[in-house]
Amino acid sequence: MEDSEPLVRRWEDLDTDILVKIFQSFDIYQLTSGIAHVCSAWRLACCDPLLWKTLDLSMMKSNFIKIPLEPYVYVDGRSDKKLTHVLKTSLNLSRGNLMTLIFHFNLYVSDDLLTYTAERCPRLKRLVMPAWNRIKKTGICKAIQCWKDLESLTMPSIANPPYLMEEIAKNCKNFNELKIMGPCDIFFASTLVAYLPKLKVLSLRCSMLLKDALIIILDGLQHLEVLNISHCLVIDTAPPRAPRRLLKELDPVILKKASRLRMFLTCMQDSCIMCQRTKNDEGLMRWYKYEKGLWLEDEVRSLAY
Repeated sequence: MEDSEPLVRRWEDLDTDILVKIFQSFDIYQLTSGIAHVCSAWRLACCDPLLWKTLDLSMMKSNFIKIPLEPYVYVDGRSDKKLTHVLKTSLNLSRGNLMTLIFHFNLYVSDDLLTYTAERCPRLKRLVMPAWNRIKKTGICKAIQCWKDLESLTMPSIANPPYLMEEIAKNCKNFNELKIMGPCDIFFASTLVAYLPKLKVLSLRCSMLLKDALIIILDGLQHLEVLNISHCLVIDTAPPRAPRRLLKELDPVILKKASRLRMFLTCMQDSCIMCQRTKNDEGLMRWYKYEKGLWLEDEVRSLAY
């Protein structure tokens, strides 16, 4: 025993399951930093589906400045390069196994990068969209066409929603959850009813919501089971030139219509911090002012991250 050499095990000889367990403690920057190139054993572990059920990029924000012309933001080239590296490396390692993809709302993804992403995660079921500024109609439609299994979407409000909702209706047969981060007017509500009548879960929290739009949703989405309007500014429709009236409480007509729902989540309390913030931001939340990650929260558990 004294003459024998000590037994030394190399890192690449570790069992793959142990390597995967270790890599599960790494963040996305560490996983994409090059450890997959150490050796074939490490690359095999880096590609394990357990590491790639969810790609969470909610910590990545673009370095940008606002400009007066479309797309109304200028993104620093180094910021774009960093995003492209992390995203492409992640998609390469995930080998099409991603089920959930989370972008930060202040991440300005280009059309080409969104298409590249969609083509490499066709099994996606849950998506949190980034800002719309650099994404064109053709880009998002092409992406939706790749995501046949999409069930849940969190998205910023959009000025012209019909084309997007129609694309979802045509391609995503299991789609049932939607969260809108922004105002919901009559046009938006009517679009949901027209194209997504089988929607089961809808969250409009922390936004401006017209009372008539709420009635359209309650009347038109007959399959709806869960509706979250917590911390919303619910605005009563006023005659032309008359000031809008902010409702302090929901009237009996709305409550009766909502009684058929399995869950109707509301909060309109003056003492509520989130209600105060929505009011201060006039129904268009400036999430960058508040706690990190707060924008991802939701009273509906299936929509919270």
